[in-house]
Amino acid sequence: MHDMDATHAVTNMVTLAEVNQDKVTPGLLGFVVFAVLAVGVWQLMKSMNRHMARVDFTEKPSTTATRTEAAANDGEHPKE
Repeated sequence: MHDMDATHAVTNMVTLAEVNQDKVTPGLLGFVVFAVLAVGVWQLMKSMNRHMARVDFTEKPSTTATRTEAAANDGEHPKE
């Protein structure tokens, strides 16, 4: 009798685990993968905002531009 109870329980589990072919969902694994990707994107955006806040957008004149400008003011040709 013990064997019949185990077989009956397994048969009931298989019935519960049947997949309806007309209704397919991503399930728990799909949700976990989506959640991990969402957390990763959130952390990347947070890091990018921190790095962008540190960027100094003021452009410093290059040494070549400074020499050319000085030479134009003095009437000389720039030294290269």
